[in-house]
Parts: sequence; C-alpha cells; structure tokens
Amino acid sequence: MKPHKFRDLLIWRKSIEIAKDIYLLFSLFPKEERFGLIDQLRRSSVSISSNISEGAGRNSKNEFNHFLGIANGSAYEVISQLYLSVELNILKNNDIESIIDKLEEVQKMIYKFKQSILEIKN
Repeated sequence: MKPHKFRDLLIWRKSIEIAKDIYLLFSLFPKEERFGLIDQLRRSSVSISSNISEGAGRNSKNEFNHFLGIANGSAYEVISQLYLSVELNILKNNDIESIIDKLEEVQKMIYKFKQSILEIKN
C-alpha cells in the first residue's frame, strides 16, 4: 500500500480543527483544572489527528485501519470528557455543541474511510 499524504486527508484537517477548538476552550476552565481534565482533553484531541497521520504512514491497509480505529476511540474520549466538563459545571452545553458536532462528523468520516481502505487491494 502506498502511504497517504495525511495533510491532504479531510478527516485529518478536521481533526486538527477540533484540537484547535479544544485548546481555545481552555480559557473557560478554572485554574485548578489546568493539569486535570484540560490535560486529558488536550491529549485526547491531539491523538485523533496524530493517529490518522501515523496510520497514513504505515505499510499496510490493515495497519492504517487499526490507527483509524484508535483515532475514532480518541474522538469518543473527547466527547465523554466534554460531557463531564458540563456535568462538573465547568462548561455549558452551548460551549461544546459545535465541537461535538465536528467530532461526530469526523467519526462518520473515519468509519467510511475505514470501509474504503479495506476495499483497496494492496
């Protein structure tokens, strides 16, 4: 399998946008959360694009598919952490709605991309 140019992948570009959105949300968090939930949100959101790019550089479609699965799992992590932030009264639902929408869009794209990769012959 020929490596993908991950920078050309729409799912990678959208996942970078999500990580940027998460970083911009930090100003809403209280100082005592600087090393707790913020750190976890930061790592999880960056993990989405990182796993897409790492998978794109792998040698087989199965490896790429595996890393897309990890990226999808990281997207679920971010969603869970955002909802926890609302439950803890750190954020409000309207603070996270657009990011959740983007995450769900990326998850759908990852699912479709995984299917298309498996259809490609090595």
